[in-house]
Amino acid sequence: MPDRSAKVSRDTLETRITVALNLDGSGKSSFDTGIPFLEHMLEQISRHGAFDLDIKASGDLHIDDHHTVEDIGIALGQAFKQALGDKQGIMRYGHAYVPLDEALSRVVIDFSGRPGIEYRVEFRHPRIGQFDVDLFHEFFQGFANHAPATLHIDNLSGHNAHHVAETVFKAFGRALRFAVSQDERMQGVIPSTKGSL
Repeated sequence: MPDRSAKVSRDTLETRITVALNLDGSGKSSFDTGIPFLEHMLEQISRHGAFDLDIKASGDLHIDDHHTVEDIGIALGQAFKQALGDKQGIMRYGHAYVPLDEALSRVVIDFSGRPGIEYRVEFRHPRIGQFDVDLFHEFFQGFANHAPATLHIDNLSGHNAHHVAETVFKAFGRALRFAVSQDERMQGVIPSTKGSL
């Protein structure tokens, strides 16, 4: 099996991000971002995607979390793009429904090479603890743009904001896991009639 790991660094005037990713890991993770709730969500991606994931970030948190959250999404998307290479033999599409008590979310992804996002998640309150829930969209937008991938995220039910967010990130991890998994019947084949993704 080819090595499907990646290391990405993103340095700007606003943030410094490093991401290490192994698509064929076991769900081990390590985070140092300065944003505890985001780290809790990133852990869901790693654990439910069975990816080994290490993210370190320093940013202008004295202003707010926006640049750091967005740039982590960008760097994570770049890491997936690097780890997938030419995408030979992958399933390409993935989807997952994940419940948590009253909350239920669905995520569908296509590593199409065409960035796009449809994000239908509403929260009753603007913050979970200190975290601004509007930044979830920025994270996923950054990921979709740089993976590049088509991403549909829908919260189908739920009123507890923590539950809603957790179902979204768990479903994202599960959908990723399926989409990047190897299709034994398609080894050496790029899953597109165009011959490239």
